[in-house]
Amino acid sequence: MRRTKLIATLGPATEAPGVLDALVADGLDVARLNTSHAGPEALAAQLVAVRQAAARAGRHVAVMVDLSGAKIRLGEVAPGTVLEAGASFELRAVGGTGDASGATVSHSGLADDVSPGDRVLLDDGRIELVVTSAEPGCVGTRVETGGPLASRKGVNVPGVHLSVQGVTERDVTTLHWALDAGVDMVAQSFVRSADDIAGLRAHMGDRTVPVVAKIEKHEAVADLEAIVEAADAVMVARGDLGVEVSPERVPVIQREIVAACRAAGRPVIVATQMLESMTVARRPTRAEASDVANAIFDVVDAVMLSGETAVGADPAHVLRTMSRIVSAAEEVVVDSPWHRQRSAADDVAAAVSRAVCELAEHLDVAAIVTATQSGATARAVAAHRPRVPVLAATPDEAVARRLALVWGVRPAVMGSYETIDEMIAAAAAVARETGIAAAGELIAVTGGVAVHVAGSTDLIQVHRV
Repeated sequence: MRRTKLIATLGPATEAPGVLDALVADGLDVARLNTSHAGPEALAAQLVAVRQAAARAGRHVAVMVDLSGAKIRLGEVAPGTVLEAGASFELRAVGGTGDASGATVSHSGLADDVSPGDRVLLDDGRIELVVTSAEPGCVGTRVETGGPLASRKGVNVPGVHLSVQGVTERDVTTLHWALDAGVDMVAQSFVRSADDIAGLRAHMGDRTVPVVAKIEKHEAVADLEAIVEAADAVMVARGDLGVEVSPERVPVIQREIVAACRAAGRPVIVATQMLESMTVARRPTRAEASDVANAIFDVVDAVMLSGETAVGADPAHVLRTMSRIVSAAEEVVVDSPWHRQRSAADDVAAAVSRAVCELAEHLDVAAIVTATQSGATARAVAAHRPRVPVLAATPDEAVARRLALVWGVRPAVMGSYETIDEMIAAAAAVARETGIAAAGELIAVTGGVAVHVAGSTDLIQVHRV
């Protein structure tokens, strides 16, 4: 059983007949809907398609809506525009179609944020500018590294705190649509501090869903501990992060983020350009395969495909390739010493979650079965990365889908129960029905004596199926 979860971004390439069914059949755990490139109608169609494909396959597949965030972009630029090194180039608050002399930028307050000498990177760093002047409504720059320039390319200003909104009006509109539609989680782009996450939650009201904080700004790295604490999960979004900080720092920061999430028991995702060459190629590069494997060696919860599946030549083939790399790397991880996590001494649920993993380490149990209302028990157990599978038995379909993101957890919906004995019997039945444990095998069941009460985990029982 593969423990690390697979996330794939939907797009034009996944709309072809049979592609989404193939992705689900090949092990897709979370479908990412990218709101930067799709409107409400397209997003709604993608959501319905995922739900239908998952139902046909009999699998729990989560849907994650990725909010576009405060990404600064250029306006329209004339086709064929090329910037020459040494030339002057203006970033304007207003104006018409851009050309080699300058272009508009979506952040009207850019001139108030930058100073002469600051670097401005366009198109993921392919073009580098240096600020020479900053007047109201216009930033003058000198082109250090030139190249072709197209419309709507991204603008990054490394090391500078920009006065942009943490949650944009577009984010709020998309968030309300996502909540109405019943998505399973939302990813928040360009998080700079824990305050940004609090701001997003404030717009949710009582309809809360898990928030995945995307770490892609230099400010977020500085506030990492607070962000991890505030978020429900974290994504190492290496695209913009690799522009915001120097390239040699990205692998180091990735390990720091993973370590912080592992210590806090937060699910962590590694994303961006993992198998980028397979957007067109049939085989990944050796470096890409090693990149994926190294994330598995760090025992992350999930790895993500972006353009490879959204616009790639063969999305299902890319996902199968990712799955094979993950499974091969996991053979090393599963055979390595148990990945223990420290539990808070005064937290009964955390201590019980650790104890059931220790028990599974010393007894020949087929699986740990968590009877969970909210999913918290399953996440707490999975944080210890036990060698045996974790079956999360829950009466809530939405909880089952959300657990599709968590390392080593196989979610399943079980029937209702009213007593501890009924809970144990129901958990054992689910373990057998799913094939995770056979008749006569031992399972370690954990849950709460106060049945139907979320967060009340205080029970462990070894049960023979």
